[in-house]
Amino acid sequence: MTTIKNFIKNQPVLTYFILTFAISWGGFVLVVSPSGFLGTQEQFETVLPIAVLAMLVGPSVTGILLTGLVSGRAGLRELLSRLLKWRVGVRWYAVALLPAPLLAVTLIFALSQTCPIFTADKKVVILLAGIAAGFTTVLEELGWTGFAVPRLRLRYSILTTSLIVGVLWAAWHFLQVLFVSGIYSGAVSLALFLPLNFFSSSVAQLTAYRVLLVWIYDRTKSLLVTTLMHASFTASTTVIFRPLETGVSFLTFQLVLTAALWIVVAAVAVANRGQLSRQPLREIKMQSM
Repeated sequence: MTTIKNFIKNQPVLTYFILTFAISWGGFVLVVSPSGFLGTQEQFETVLPIAVLAMLVGPSVTGILLTGLVSGRAGLRELLSRLLKWRVGVRWYAVALLPAPLLAVTLIFALSQTCPIFTADKKVVILLAGIAAGFTTVLEELGWTGFAVPRLRLRYSILTTSLIVGVLWAAWHFLQVLFVSGIYSGAVSLALFLPLNFFSSSVAQLTAYRVLLVWIYDRTKSLLVTTLMHASFTASTTVIFRPLETGVSFLTFQLVLTAALWIVVAAVAVANRGQLSRQPLREIKMQSM
């Protein structure tokens, strides 16, 4: 037991990633394995939401548990204070909430894609489903931003921290991507669609968005605002403004959205004069002493 505790205290971030993957993927497998890993449209609406909720146990429980083990009650109080920190200025709420839906809507129209909110009769139901999906992101960010990001920032720049967390965050979504690939592959062979979809809509896309999430957290120190930014992306791109097309059309939307997000990242870096390469917080503290 002492050896385990020492490992956790010496390698808290590595422990977080290991436990998060183990719990999340284990929960996902338990939910979807009876019906198979390639989902149908019916399973997309019935099985997938339950599987996603099972996955969310990983980052949330692990983040809270490790915070308590590593930092004690003081750490838990500090985590709660960051989650409730809302006095950050109106502009940061605009930065957090607006880019994702604006990009999604723009691309939907530019690429002549169809999406549920524009075609379905029950628009209120879709909006509410999107909002509900957005709220679940707090369970993710309790771990990714609540626990992992602040500790990595002590050693790495904003960009390096974002790349580490972003790639692992994307890999964490792999089973979800596998599940929906059976629905969205269309006429494209699954052997081709799956890697293209995973690297475009997961690795490249989510890593770009994680850069923005780490950046806004670094500027506001608000877990609440960071979670709202994540919620905006989830609600917009996976529920409200998700494309209904499959195959090549679906991949095109994802690739263009990914490119647009990296352009936003570049714009943020230029506008902030290299802010994304800001020094690790530990070095900043040492220089100020």
